[in-house]
Amino acid sequence: MKIRKAQKLTRQKWLNLFDVTIIDKNGNEKSWQVASREDQPKCITRDFEKPDAVIIVPFHIKQKRVVITKEYRVPLGDFEYGFPAGLVDDGETVQAATRRELREETGLTVTRFIKISQPIYSSAGMTDESVVMVYVECEGEPSVEKNTGSEQIEVMLISQSEACRLCENANLKFDAKAWLVLSKFAETGQL
Repeated sequence: MKIRKAQKLTRQKWLNLFDVTIIDKNGNEKSWQVASREDQPKCITRDFEKPDAVIIVPFHIKQKRVVITKEYRVPLGDFEYGFPAGLVDDGETVQAATRRELREETGLTVTRFIKISQPIYSSAGMTDESVVMVYVECEGEPSVEKNTGSEQIEVMLISQSEACRLCENANLKFDAKAWLVLSKFAETGQL
């Protein structure tokens, strides 16, 4: 497979659609649509080092519970269970973005970084968006006071048994990465 070029189809602030021309393994020219947060998709720029966003897996050290969010998501027209998350601003480190986003979305403060993944991809058939999973310990009182007008978030501190009940409820919508982490926590009590 060979990438030939990408044509930008939209001009939006947060996400754009591109038509990428490829040559397939049989030598045929094909078209593939890709969503990207960048000015050019990563298949063109080859800039795969900087993640687009952080997904924060917080463990509240005093409450001994995992912090999750129940957030309204426009594409779903419903609430989704997940973890605090957000974009990494230009010039911002993953750690700085993690501290900022956790504070903005939950009111909690990072006390210790436990583990940071490499950039990972969840929908590579549609988008080049990458995220890093950042496992942290945190403290403080949950608050949504710093949420923006477009964020509708409920902060939840859950135990192992509560994680089990949530993961078994087929009527709830989950972020895929959050469901995987929470189902492991439900089974083992470990993150």
